[in-house]
Amino acid sequence: MKELSKIATVIEPSLTRQLFNEAKKYNDVIDFTLGDPDIQTPEGVKMAGCDAIMSGKTRYSQNAGLLELRQTVSMYCMAREHLSYNPQTEIFISVGAMEGIFLALSSMLNDGDEVIIPAPYYVNYKQMVEICRGIPVIVTDSKSQGMLTCSIEAIRNAITEKTKVIVLNTPNNPSGRIFSWGFIQGIADLAKEFDLYVITDEVYKCLVYDSMPRPKSIAILPGMKERTLYVNSLSKEFCMTGWRLGYCLGFAEVISAMTKIQENVCACAPLPSQYAAIEALRLDKDYSSSMAEVFEKRRDVLVEEISKTKKLKPLIPNATFYMMINIEETGLKSVDFAYELLRHAHVAVVPGVTYGKVCDGYIRIAFTLEEEYIREGVRRIVRFVDTL
Repeated sequence: MKELSKIATVIEPSLTRQLFNEAKKYNDVIDFTLGDPDIQTPEGVKMAGCDAIMSGKTRYSQNAGLLELRQTVSMYCMAREHLSYNPQTEIFISVGAMEGIFLALSSMLNDGDEVIIPAPYYVNYKQMVEICRGIPVIVTDSKSQGMLTCSIEAIRNAITEKTKVIVLNTPNNPSGRIFSWGFIQGIADLAKEFDLYVITDEVYKCLVYDSMPRPKSIAILPGMKERTLYVNSLSKEFCMTGWRLGYCLGFAEVISAMTKIQENVCACAPLPSQYAAIEALRLDKDYSSSMAEVFEKRRDVLVEEISKTKKLKPLIPNATFYMMINIEETGLKSVDFAYELLRHAHVAVVPGVTYGKVCDGYIRIAFTLEEEYIREGVRRIVRFVDTL
């Protein structure tokens, strides 16, 4: 039998999924791996999806998505983000934010093009670039002093004549950090200086804590709309991870290319999910605020429990529902720590090395469970750590 493609033999399930799958072997496991909120999709949104199914709205839409949904996205992003995009030519509905990023990379990259990914980074970015025959360039900063940040200087030094795209993710998964506006402006300056595209993944900007304002997008800066692909999703903001619905805003050429590729991938996003998304985007702003309050309380519970051992040092996030925890004093690398923790304490976490070598002294916890499970899970972690 002939071999499969080189990509098929190189791509592996992420450590996140490996730990998630391994955790299924334990009955009493507390699972902190996936960023999958335990909160239900709002009732009105569920009903909109059900109504679409019951009324026969179960066929194809346009490849770019329902025009009504694209118009709703346009109004939503203007009101929330001050972003102005034409729903006819500059907005695309994707099967989750991940597909949007994948289609954008497919539209932008030729063989051997380089994509700069600042560490720490969402693990699937690297593999998407590889599938699209690009070369991921992971940028770390030795001067970050354990803060898991990257500098404009480090990114500038990584740019070559083959560089074509910078992937930006703020608020950041896994660190939970919001990049400074100065950093965002620095990325914009580099993109314009070296004629680069920017893919900006902003799915967590709905979950911001400590009374901080909703972060602004790089797409609003002068000269950036024509080189930026803005990606967002309904998964986190409206607890719709399983509905698989995202949206992309970009210049007409890239949206057109993504639409053409979409026809050959899955035709369109599921129609009932699109109708549910219309209802979600019309919800009152108070819904997002109440969601952020829930996760901020969970974050505080997590910090409270972790502080009961000196061997763990949390990097306290000001956004997202993730926390990176320094485990260096345990003497274990992150993969060994995660598997030993699962075996002995029945708690599943993600090894930090998943997000870049610079993170090997960390684990990531997703605080997407109710407070009682967060407390119990961290207590198990503390007991495990104290035996080392």
